[in-house]
Amino acid sequence: MNEWEWQLLEDKKPVEDLRIGGIAVRQGSRIRLRPKPGGDIMDIALTGKTAVVESIEQDYEGKTHLGVIVDDDPGRDIGLLRQPGHRFFFSAEEIEALPEAPARGADEPARPRILVAGIGNIFLGDDAFGVEVVRRLSNCERPKNVHVEDFGIRGYDLAYALLKGYDTTILVDACPRGGPAGTLYVIEPELYDLGTGEGPQAAAEAHSMNPLNVLRLATAMSGPLERVLLVGCEPATFGPEEGQMGLSRKIEAVIDDAVKLVETLIAKILENKDEPLAKIVSAMP
Repeated sequence: MNEWEWQLLEDKKPVEDLRIGGIAVRQGSRIRLRPKPGGDIMDIALTGKTAVVESIEQDYEGKTHLGVIVDDDPGRDIGLLRQPGHRFFFSAEEIEALPEAPARGADEPARPRILVAGIGNIFLGDDAFGVEVVRRLSNCERPKNVHVEDFGIRGYDLAYALLKGYDTTILVDACPRGGPAGTLYVIEPELYDLGTGEGPQAAAEAHSMNPLNVLRLATAMSGPLERVLLVGCEPATFGPEEGQMGLSRKIEAVIDDAVKLVETLIAKILENKDEPLAKIVSAMP
């Protein structure tokens, strides 16, 4: 590409969204791939796959291309970092837009979408707190608009989930704050300055989980996040250097209380979705 072509690209106004089949498609939209006949082996392999739109870009001729990350790509975290081989480009004619959730009726009250994300390493003793809480929550009945998932140490997968537009995300994790082991906390981290950290390429690691860095990565990819809460527990031990499976007795003893805390928090958020956290917590039994 020569200097003139680069200049044309720099002068182009970014495309925020496209209408495909009457549906607005933008960053984060879910789509199905329908490559044109006669393509290469990769087009054949990707036909019918669902994906998420990572970007909408124009070439110097003015043609629009959608950068997408395929849902079942085991290396989709690499695609989030815009690496070739895991980020694919298609024209609008090769995209089937998937409808979003049905709009509410005029008289239907808003139902916030909530993600409950378990975080932790099961090989580091009490760091498995969030994993165990979410495992038990998964066996409980819950509203359809509440999604519960164990993310373990999969930071990129959590960042990817945050792109789906949840109104509230509840992170469940071990949280050392200097209190007695087994102390439960409900914290609302500040989100306004997340963009001041390291760049998105350094914001998450493939085999560990730093919640703050994951939030930075998600913010870098999709803009400001909605409300994020942390239900934390003061750990007793992360085990010896060689690792340790299983929670300590003190942490095991508060798991049921933590499950009830998350359930009560969800109920209060659904009842008072716009209330500050301090009022929600003060209203909890």
